[in-house]
Amino acid sequence: MITVVGIGPGAAANQTRAAVDAIKQAEVLVGGTRHLAEFPHFSGETHCLNADMDGLMQWLEQNQHRHIVVLASGDPLFYGIGKRITAHFSGLQADGQNIRIISGISSIQYLCARILLDMNDIYLTSSHGRKPDFDWLLQHEKIAMVTDDVIGPYQIAEEILARGQQRRMVIGENLSQENERIVCLNAEQVAQRGDINYGLNVVVVLNER
Repeated sequence: MITVVGIGPGAAANQTRAAVDAIKQAEVLVGGTRHLAEFPHFSGETHCLNADMDGLMQWLEQNQHRHIVVLASGDPLFYGIGKRITAHFSGLQADGQNIRIISGISSIQYLCARILLDMNDIYLTSSHGRKPDFDWLLQHEKIAMVTDDVIGPYQIAEEILARGQQRRMVIGENLSQENERIVCLNAEQVAQRGDINYGLNVVVVLNER
């Protein structure tokens, strides 16, 4: 059985009971270095992820008879590894009984809760390994984006200003961690602070109107 577990935005307090139970029962724990470091007392086998996703899929195929837990940030099916694993195994087994997903709290959910922002009409996206279509994206009143090192707060602010828009940006860094920081700035302020290196972050973009 392969269980993909969402471990939330970071802090252990935000992990669900289902996630904790699955990890305790695992024979093998698979995850990035940062994820595995969250479970120093795990006594089973660990398998560290790298950029070779094809290699991981092959390894999972060969070991799917074991109790494997794959750790994912936030929620596995929100621009996470859960999509890749379910897509891969759905072509190999019609019933999907050997794959289980345990949802986690996404970093966007966490940030919206912290700033008391409802998610009823917010557009959710990510810039991880991809460039969003900002012409289309910035037609929305409320946007939340998980960012990466290539497209982060500064680049988003530049795209906003290039289209002559007035927007507020809420930037949540290192969410749920001890060094968490949440700031609310307008796009001009973010663009003027282009030399700032933001930590692991989520950006919520709101229309000023």
